[in-house]
Amino acid sequence: MSRQGLYNLLEDLTGAGLIRRIEPAGSPTRYEPRMGDNHLVCRRCGLIEDVDCATGVAPCLEPVGRTGFAVEEAGITWWGLCVRCRPEAPQ
Repeated sequence: MSRQGLYNLLEDLTGAGLIRRIEPAGSPTRYEPRMGDNHLVCRRCGLIEDVDCATGVAPCLEPVGRTGFAVEEAGITWWGLCVRCRPEAPQ
């Protein structure tokens, strides 16, 4: 399969709602099968981990002053340092 063919397939799968494209700032575009999840991103090494939200605890997920905009999806990205990149982490 050509590179362009692969990108076309990824775009078709994204359009069909079978995979999700995520684009964390400073990281390459990634595709994943989970939909509507949240991510932890390490600022140093770029590690990305999927995480679920705690039930009953919702940070700001409702936009203020909606003017007819139909929200279809919301996600949260937490940025920090993974256990391997933290200075106090055991090596």
